[in-house]
Amino acid sequence: MDGDTLYSIGELARRTGLTVKAIRFYSDRGIVAPTNRSPAGHRRYDAGAAARLDLVRTLRDLGLGLATIRRILDRELSLAEVAATHAEALAVQIQALRLRHAVLSAVAERGLTAEETDLMHRSAQLSAGERRRLVDDFLDAVLGAGPALAAARRSMTPEPPDDPDPRRLRAWTEWAELALDSGFRARMRRMTEDHLAEHAPDGTPRLRPDLAATVRQEAGPAVAAGVEPAARQADPAVAAVAAYYAGLVGRPDDAALRRRLLRRLDGMGDPRRDRHFRLLAEINDWPAPEPLAPALNWSAAAVRARLDRTPAG
Repeated sequence: MDGDTLYSIGELARRTGLTVKAIRFYSDRGIVAPTNRSPAGHRRYDAGAAARLDLVRTLRDLGLGLATIRRILDRELSLAEVAATHAEALAVQIQALRLRHAVLSAVAERGLTAEETDLMHRSAQLSAGERRRLVDDFLDAVLGAGPALAAARRSMTPEPPDDPDPRRLRAWTEWAELALDSGFRARMRRMTEDHLAEHAPDGTPRLRPDLAATVRQEAGPAVAAGVEPAARQADPAVAAVAAYYAGLVGRPDDAALRRRLLRRLDGMGDPRRDRHFRLLAEINDWPAPEPLAPALNWSAAAVRARLDRTPAG
């Protein structure tokens, strides 16, 4: 615009992209005053008014209120200071929106009930201190405080960042929901007790690899090949797992041992266990773990099918 040219409110509206109503609104509130008026009393604006309007529109788009804009234009406030304050406020709003998005996405995908949705929403709103207390309470309930499981405790500790991406945030809300499930806590505690029973008094494993890794190693190929648990082709895998477990607990491979092994496999095969470790990996940005439930459940079915022909020992 030519600095000597004056524009009517309609011309200014076309040049700035604002409506006549908006320009009149800003003008009436003294934010962008007209340069002068025509003999007929119509408002006239110069190039400086147009530039001021452009700035007003930008600041409004950024969420600033009119009172703040007026003070910035009148140089009563530093735009940099105002921008910093609003950036901090927006960061809080963005985090809140991310939380809502994570909860709603989980509700839509998993078909949660109203009660489950409320629980997940409340867990998503936890402060950093509350999150830490929830993690410690869950690990205390599942693992206890003994030194034998210190390494397991570290490997099972979620560390949600202060400003996580949506994927990790959603994983945290789902993990928190699972951690608050008393039934899951009890199942994980039983697995811990069974695990400890398979270790020496000093906490070292009696055999390596552990039971889960052995089941994956022995049963995994059969599961991948589509072998039915009751089929004769499954016999070698069942025998290998049973022999390992007999050595682990120091018992002969008989019906009693296989019933004990079956109970152990059924407990470990809970799909919530796999979900827990998958969510933990997402929260901590670790590689996704290989699911154990398929091999564990296949092995349980295979042991169950053979119990009636297990050697009496």
